[in-house]
Amino acid sequence: MEYGFPIEDFVRAAFDAAAMQGIRPMTSTPSAQPTAKSGSGMAGILFRVLCLVALLALGASYFQPAWWVSLKAPNYPEHAFPDGVKIHFHVDRVANGCQMRESKEVLEKEALDCVHEMDTINHFVGMYPIASGGPVEKLLSPFLFSMIGVCIVGFAVPGVLARTTVMGLGFAGVAVWMSMALYAPNGVQYLGKGWVTGLVDSLGRSEDETKDQEMHPIVKQLRESLAKSGIMVGNEGPKVAAAATKAQLIDVLKAVYEIKAPVSLTDPTVGKWTGRGIDVMAWHYEESLGRWFNEPVKNQRLVAIMKTATHIVFGGVLAAMALLLWIGTRPRSALFVALAAVPMILPLGFIAEYSAWLWWYGHSLNAMGAFTLKPFMPTVFGDGKVAQFSTHSYPAMGFGLMCVVGVSMAVAALMRRSLPDEAKT
Repeated sequence: MEYGFPIEDFVRAAFDAAAMQGIRPMTSTPSAQPTAKSGSGMAGILFRVLCLVALLALGASYFQPAWWVSLKAPNYPEHAFPDGVKIHFHVDRVANGCQMRESKEVLEKEALDCVHEMDTINHFVGMYPIASGGPVEKLLSPFLFSMIGVCIVGFAVPGVLARTTVMGLGFAGVAVWMSMALYAPNGVQYLGKGWVTGLVDSLGRSEDETKDQEMHPIVKQLRESLAKSGIMVGNEGPKVAAAATKAQLIDVLKAVYEIKAPVSLTDPTVGKWTGRGIDVMAWHYEESLGRWFNEPVKNQRLVAIMKTATHIVFGGVLAAMALLLWIGTRPRSALFVALAAVPMILPLGFIAEYSAWLWWYGHSLNAMGAFTLKPFMPTVFGDGKVAQFSTHSYPAMGFGLMCVVGVSMAVAALMRRSLPDEAKT
């Protein structure tokens, strides 16, 4: 049968009419759309699983040592110091890295305090005590880690309303907690036990050379207070007992403060214990600086700098949380990746801070030291040598967990980027 027009023209006209009506003709690829949706759903699940991994690693890294440093020398034989004079850097304190020796010849009741040993070595060349490094970072570490955790959760939560609610509540909690810990009376009680333990340990080391028969009555009173508060006291100085609570440790800090505080006959508020986190940090920082080198004017100037830095970082954290909350309301913006970028740079941030403080130690040598050294940069990573000492500096478990956080969030960000726009809610 013949038609008045070619069949090709008829088919073309039919397709044109269907297109004008918004009807898509059936083709041989209708299954392509369900496949794409299925792939998007799987990617969405996987990137959120990675966020969960990062969140767990973040929490674990806070309680693990991030880095360790060891000094070895001929006068520290291996049988007595199998790991050398070793210390652990946590994000909120510096801890002893030496272990009790298992030896038939020597019976030890507790491990040698290698932080004190390293401080003793360093002070001969004019280096400040290890506890004097990073006071602001150690004080603010729980709030910074909490802010990072909220960013991870915000990056994973779908939906603008749900995300804004979760991040808003999280950031508000961090802001209130940080404000109370730093500026409220007795706010030190809201800080972590690890940080408080580090302060008490450091104060105990400052009395290590004192003998009982040579003690001033006030120092004897202090040691009695330490013992009652769960602190073991001996000729090596007070050590934190495992059973001591955070409240007991704070009582120790307060007792030490009140013994050493200045007294004014005209102003009763002078030297009064406030318990504010920022005041405790500043007082302990000044004590650490003056442990070996008693230069009040110079030390007070450094304390003022650290207090100012704390105020600045406090304001910066509040501003950063407000900005990140605003970014969380724009899931399809290129800025949204900032929620993942903050935890991604955690390992790099730690290395930068650690390196900067090592530089400060090596370039702030006090002239009151017994020996004179030219300013130097201590070994950040690997092995080095200073005088007769070989130095060893390597990452620990905490830094490895920080790297897990960074890598997990980097992969999560790439997977989320591959999602279609309609899946980025």
